[in-house]
Amino acid sequence: MKRMASSNSMANAGRFVLIEIFNALNSLELKSLEEPLYLFGQFFQKPLECLTLAYYLPQNAGAIARKYIQDPQLLSFIDAECFIVSTVNALQTPMINASMVLCDRHFGGINYPVGGVGGIAKSLAKGLIDQGSQILYKANVTSIITEQGKAVGVRLSDGREFFAKTIISNATRWDTFGKLIKEESLPKEEENFQKVYVKAPSFLSIHMGVKAEVLPLDTDCHHFVLEDNWTKLEEPYGSIFLSIPTILDSSLAPEGRHILHIFTTSSMDDWKGLSRIEYEAKKQVVADEIISRLEKNLFPGLKSSIEFIEVGTPKTHRRYLARDEGTYGPMPRSIPKGLLGMPFNTTSIDGLYCVGDSCFPGQGVIAVAFSGVMCAHRVAADIGRPLIFHSWKLLAN
Repeated sequence: MKRMASSNSMANAGRFVLIEIFNALNSLELKSLEEPLYLFGQFFQKPLECLTLAYYLPQNAGAIARKYIQDPQLLSFIDAECFIVSTVNALQTPMINASMVLCDRHFGGINYPVGGVGGIAKSLAKGLIDQGSQILYKANVTSIITEQGKAVGVRLSDGREFFAKTIISNATRWDTFGKLIKEESLPKEEENFQKVYVKAPSFLSIHMGVKAEVLPLDTDCHHFVLEDNWTKLEEPYGSIFLSIPTILDSSLAPEGRHILHIFTTSSMDDWKGLSRIEYEAKKQVVADEIISRLEKNLFPGLKSSIEFIEVGTPKTHRRYLARDEGTYGPMPRSIPKGLLGMPFNTTSIDGLYCVGDSCFPGQGVIAVAFSGVMCAHRVAADIGRPLIFHSWKLLAN
C-alpha cells in the first residue's frame, strides 16, 4: 500500500508539471518571441510564468515523465500520446508541446466545428476577404522571386508574377528553401535546421462512407488502435488513427450513414517504382488490411457496410498538399533540446517569413495555430502596423 501511495504521489507530481506549464502558457499574451518589446512586456507582467516556460523550453516530455513514473505501460501510453501529435515518442517530444496538447483537451472541453473542420478555413478566408484581401485558388506557386538577397514576389506555374513587401511561405522549410528559392546553396540556418530535423513519414489515409448500423450507438468519435505490443507504435502501419466526425455532427453524411477517416503512418519509399496498375492494386491491398484490423478490434461487419471508399497515399499528400515526400512535418534526428533547435518565423532572406509545422513551436494543430499568430505579429511589427488584437481571442472567435 505504501508503494502504491508513493507511485500515486509521484504521478500527481508529474501531472502538476503539465498543469504548471499549461497555466503559464495560458496566462500570457502569446505573440512573436522575436519581438523584444513583447518579451520585455510579458516578463515584466508575468515573471514567474516566463521563467517557468524558459526552464522547460529545452526539456522533453519523456525525460520528465521518467522522473515521476516507473510503470512501463504508463510510459508507453505517454509515448503514444506524444506520437499522435509529433510522430515521435515522448523522449523526443518537447515538454511544452506535450503540455499544450495533453492539458488543452481538459481545459474548457473539446469543441468540434459544426459542418466539419473545413469550416475553420472557410471562416478564415471570409475574414481575409472582409478585410479587403483577395484569395487566388488553384494558383500554384513555383518560385519565390528574389532581388539583391530580398524576397520581393512569387511566380506561378502559369507565368503570372505577384510582388509585395512581405512574402510568407507556409510550405515546409524543405520545400521553401529546396524548391521555391532558386539558390545554389542553403542558408546557414537552414543547413543547421536540416542537421537537427528530418522529414517525418507521411500517411496512408482512408475515407469511407458506411451504413450507420455497423457502429454501436455508444461509439466514440476518436479511436487509436495499437495491437500486440507497444514496440510497433512508430512502425509504418503499426498504429491506426480513426476519426468518425458524424458521431458529433450527423449533418456531414446522408441519414443513416457515417463517415470514417482512417489514417496510419506510411513512407514514400513504400510507394515508389510502381506502375499505375501496381499502385492502385497496392492501395487496395493495404487499405483492406487496415480495415480488417478495425473490423477485428472495433466494428464486426465493417467491410460489408462500406458504401464509399477513397484511399490516399504519401504520393497523394505530396501532390495535393505540396509537401516534400508527403511529410507530416519535421521530427528530430535524435533526442532534441526541447524546442531550442526549432527556427522562428523570420529567415535569413530579407522579406521572407516561414510559418507552419517546421517553425517554432512545431507540429500539431495548436502549435501551428500559434505559429500563425506569431508570424502575423512579427510581420505587423516589421512593417510598422502592430496588431492590437488578443491572439487567443482571435483564435476563439
